[in-house]
Amino acid sequence: MATSSMDKSLYQAPQGISELMEPDIEIEIEDPESVSIGMGDIDIDLKPQKETAEDFDANLAEYMDEGDLDSLGNDLVEDFGKDVMDRKDWIKTYVDGLKLLGLQYEERTEPWQGACGVFHPMLTESVVRFQSEAMMETFPAMGPVKTQIVGAVDLLREEAAARVREDMNYQLTEVMVEYRPEHEKMLWSLPLAGSAFKKVYFDPAKGRQVAVFIPAEDIVVPYGASNLESAERVTHVMRKTENEVKKLQEAGFYLDVDLGEPTHELDDIEKQKAEEQGMSALNDDRFRFLEMHVDLDLSGYEHKDKKGKETGIALPYVVTIEKGTRKVLAIRRNWYEDDELHTKRQHFVHYQYIPGFGFYGYGLIHLIGGYAKSATMLIRQLVDAGTLSNLPGGLKSRGLRIKGDDTPIQPGEFRDVDVPSGSIRDNILPLPYKEPSQVLMALFQQIVEEGRRFASAGDMNVSDMSAQAPVGTTLALLERQLKVMGAVQARMHFTMKQEFKLLKIIIADYTPEEYDYEPEDGSRNARKSDYDKVDVIPVSDPNAATMAQKIVQYQAVLQLAQSAPQLYDMALLHRQMVEVLGVKNADKLIKTEDDQLPTDPVTENQHLLTMEPVKAFIEQNHQAHMQVHMALLQDPKIQSMLQQNPQAQALMAAVMAHINEHTALDYRKQVETMIGMSLPSEEMNKKLSPELADQIAVMSAQAATQITQQNQQQAQQQQAQQQMQDPIVQMQMQELQLKQGELQLKQQKQQIDAAEKADRLRIEESRIAAQKEIAAMQVGAQSAAARDKLAKQQEMEGMRMGIDAAKHKAQVAAQLASQRFNQQNRTPRKEN
Repeated sequence: MATSSMDKSLYQAPQGISELMEPDIEIEIEDPESVSIGMGDIDIDLKPQKETAEDFDANLAEYMDEGDLDSLGNDLVEDFGKDVMDRKDWIKTYVDGLKLLGLQYEERTEPWQGACGVFHPMLTESVVRFQSEAMMETFPAMGPVKTQIVGAVDLLREEAAARVREDMNYQLTEVMVEYRPEHEKMLWSLPLAGSAFKKVYFDPAKGRQVAVFIPAEDIVVPYGASNLESAERVTHVMRKTENEVKKLQEAGFYLDVDLGEPTHELDDIEKQKAEEQGMSALNDDRFRFLEMHVDLDLSGYEHKDKKGKETGIALPYVVTIEKGTRKVLAIRRNWYEDDELHTKRQHFVHYQYIPGFGFYGYGLIHLIGGYAKSATMLIRQLVDAGTLSNLPGGLKSRGLRIKGDDTPIQPGEFRDVDVPSGSIRDNILPLPYKEPSQVLMALFQQIVEEGRRFASAGDMNVSDMSAQAPVGTTLALLERQLKVMGAVQARMHFTMKQEFKLLKIIIADYTPEEYDYEPEDGSRNARKSDYDKVDVIPVSDPNAATMAQKIVQYQAVLQLAQSAPQLYDMALLHRQMVEVLGVKNADKLIKTEDDQLPTDPVTENQHLLTMEPVKAFIEQNHQAHMQVHMALLQDPKIQSMLQQNPQAQALMAAVMAHINEHTALDYRKQVETMIGMSLPSEEMNKKLSPELADQIAVMSAQAATQITQQNQQQAQQQQAQQQMQDPIVQMQMQELQLKQGELQLKQQKQQIDAAEKADRLRIEESRIAAQKEIAAMQVGAQSAAARDKLAKQQEMEGMRMGIDAAKHKAQVAAQLASQRFNQQNRTPRKEN
């Protein structure tokens, strides 16, 4: 017990403290997922932390509070209503213009039953002409896309461009089966309303890219918007059946919410279009969705700066709302995940006929709608006047009775008449109806002519033009006639380029890595890399609105080429003209130098003789090729055949041009060998720095000087060899050899004479020495004179015999030399 009382005293509150204690805590659980705790005047709500979307492409509406979604849907639908009211006058003008198309005959009861209800086809004629011409220009049989290489051009990029062009045209003509019909609808609506739209996106239901036509009335922007890029809000009004909505909800693209029944709403434009088509538009069983591309500051997805602080900047989103129930079905981010600037992605392209003051362009309804209405009124008056003139009415006496007077009298019919008094003429008074007025007819023709001229739908009077008129004159007339349409075509070309860029991005990002077919060049797995290397543009020419204008332009160029054919690539010029004419496989019909491959010189001679294009390549043996081509020109058989060929001059010029091409490339190879490096190509020269270009120029100059010196030495040697083969030169050489032989003989004779003179001197010296010796011997030894005298006489006799022998030997040598000289002189003279 002691322990119990001790514990109680320890935990018992002091006396009087109860007045200071907090009130009782009340816990109320209304939602199992949230708890509310109330403590007096304080309420604490414990709710689970809101789940956020981790996937960048997720539907954010699945993670947002239902109340926030309802509030957002109401606000956006109200903004849409204001935008629609801002353009109500534009809608009224458009609806009135649709009535002037005259696609349905108007049954009139005023001013009488069966009055003329015809519409003048001025407006419809202009629309049909524009649609036909623009369709042929923007969507030819070979496909609407061509490619443009981004950056430097090389063989790999050219092959990639060819694969991308083939694939894009395959996608637009074969895979996207809806593209051509949608494009034709756009070309019908564009000249009428002045604006038309295309929406480019990836369709998950089809698993591929699509580009659908959107009428101008289904794109709504706020007042003051000038373009799609800067518009604060762009609303696309969509209509979907109940089954389509269920498919998208099942795929998770839309929220799975109950939308009830469609509101069966139809606007004035839809009713008028249905009436023109001969359909009764009582109601529409489709849901009306508003896909709004708008900037929002959503709770939980706020924009933050680098420090993580909220900035309050609205970010671009795509919000889909069902208009009748105002329920938000989807909210998705509308920027690229790696884009730090959060730039709004574009899904629409805006085609404009004639740009105007505001967002929407001006169409034929605005430009010639008044002319069409006036022409319709005048033609009805003329027809009604003719009807009244042919079947006039009038007044008759009350007592005059005609059998069956309720029906008109048939040809050849006579009816009984009861005349109260007098003659029939006195009882009938026809009203004075006149024939159709000539003034009214002239005014009608003037209005029609002015309307057609303004719409560029008038025909050029070709009969007034001379067949011998220069091409420049014809081109000037076409330019004047088609100037307005040329500007419209240029705007269409620009917008189609934007459309193809969007399609290119989707194809490169969403479609498989491989091509659906085996490309002619390259790998099947090169699709992604190919699309990154090139840009896609329309095949239409913004400088020419029609095929006739293009043909006349090419004819003008051909006339200029005739005066200076060396300045033009005639094969390429003719191929482009064939392509303009719409002939398929123009590359196979007309070969250009770019289509050529390295071949042997004999094959090149074959191509030259048949007037086919040839091309020299840097890696070829140019000296060998030039020898073969020169042999062709010097062949007497070929020369005799060319004398009878009317194209001999052109053929010879082609051969010489090809030889010059080999000469130029051979000179380039020699310079590259001298400097020890490859010279830059034409594309690389554009990117060289001035310092590097100067260095290459100095090295090339030194190499060129060395090559020139070598060529000069070779030329001198060749000249000397040629001169040696000249008969006159040969005779001169022989004469020179004879003179050299005579000179040699003279020199030999002089040498012999000198030797003989030297021998004589030696003999004389010996004689004098002998005399001196004899005299000395006579003085010293008189006694041995006889004996010595005999010895000396014998010695003198021997010396005398030696001298005679030497003289005889010299005479024999001189005779032999003289004989040889005479023999050498006699031999050439006999030959000559």
